[in-house]
Amino acid sequence: MAAAIVGLARAADLPAPNAPSQAKTPPNCWGSLWDVLNTSPAECPLTYAGFTLYGTIDMGAGYNIAGIPFGNSFTNGIYYGIRRASDGARWSLFPSALSTSVVGLKMEEQIYGDWLLIGAAEFGFSPLSGMLINGPRSLADNNLNTLANQTANGDSSRAGQWDNSQGFVGVSNKTYGTLTFGRVNALTTDVISAYDPVRSNAFSLLGFSAAFAGFGNTQLARVNTGFIYRLEYQNFRVAGLAQVGNGYALGNGSMGEYQAQIGATFGGFSIDGVVSYAKDAVGLATYAGSGLPAGHDPNSILRGTLSNNTGVLAAARYKWNQFEVYAGYTWSRQANPSDAFANGFETIALGIFVPPGAVNATNFNVNRILNAFWVGGKYDIWSNLSVSTGFYYQVQNDFLPSGSVCAGYNTGISSNKCAGSQSALSALVTYRPVKRVDIYAGVMLSNVHGGLAFDHFKSQNIDPGAGIRVRF
Repeated sequence: MAAAIVGLARAADLPAPNAPSQAKTPPNCWGSLWDVLNTSPAECPLTYAGFTLYGTIDMGAGYNIAGIPFGNSFTNGIYYGIRRASDGARWSLFPSALSTSVVGLKMEEQIYGDWLLIGAAEFGFSPLSGMLINGPRSLADNNLNTLANQTANGDSSRAGQWDNSQGFVGVSNKTYGTLTFGRVNALTTDVISAYDPVRSNAFSLLGFSAAFAGFGNTQLARVNTGFIYRLEYQNFRVAGLAQVGNGYALGNGSMGEYQAQIGATFGGFSIDGVVSYAKDAVGLATYAGSGLPAGHDPNSILRGTLSNNTGVLAAARYKWNQFEVYAGYTWSRQANPSDAFANGFETIALGIFVPPGAVNATNFNVNRILNAFWVGGKYDIWSNLSVSTGFYYQVQNDFLPSGSVCAGYNTGISSNKCAGSQSALSALVTYRPVKRVDIYAGVMLSNVHGGLAFDHFKSQNIDPGAGIRVRF
């Protein structure tokens, strides 16, 4: 009934045939709470003197057949996809299920002519605990906990920084492109987000794990001291990323990350490709209640695995009327790092380091090869109601040393270096009753097999859930 009334109201406002065109009435941004909610952040931004405050708060509730207790610092608070410590069935709140809850400040000031000074600072936080997202801290919190007693944890490029999402400054020009420097998203992070058919943390494997963007390492999803240059010309676009400075000491997850992107858009068809290389990429892990080195505070140490990561990403989408289809593919290779760091190193999280003897620089004597692809689609039932679905799949090779043989597959697998796979099937319904509010419901069925199921309590999770997202 509401939709019909709105439709009639819009029809009544249409000008009569051959009537002179009328200027569009600007929205009443702050007249009432309804006016605020029914205008978009772009229509009514919180802007003063060239600075715009913005944010997202996302909260829901749902069920996991293989769940885990809430982790205060973990990226999503709980596991939506299947992981090692996923265990018993449980009902729980679903924080940041559709998208990460963030607060940010962006800047845009005219310098001269078409030249603009731009910048942004943004942090992601848990809407349950109010804490800044800090993946390494979530790992350290579980150093004394065995796998069966862990709370949600996992490595992340977000490590408690005030700008754990991004924090950069730059210049922009319509003709000459955009150059930014600071804490920036990797090119792969933005491309994967743009080409994900079920764009969410809880109901998309790409959204749940940043390892796809990092070609095996989540910390590569962002660079702390990175230059990015972007240029668009007619239907084409190019971009490049280069990390500068002394990697770990400056808050980076590698000693050097470099990416190049090329893409194009023709009507409803869009395609992008990215090539990437990272030197001494970091993967952190908890001690899980055993092997803790004497003389160290368990709240301040983690184990680390290093690798040189090479990757290729290709993705495409096509929009036709109310339909949109998506597809993507990644290939990545993890090899032993260029440097061993036998004396340990500082991590990207303040106050947490990898001690001497806790660095694994030989994990990839045989290179690990990961292939992943996804397909999916989106259908706009109305302008404010859509349905999305997607299928995600990745597979790794057997990278055991010569002479070793894998045992088992779904159960009793002997090593995480055995060949294995991960898959997910997802569906999401999103409804926008007013412009600043999204109401959603979705589900993801995720599975692991072979080496990717090593040391897991369960090999499958299903996570039906629903929630609401508010943006300002």
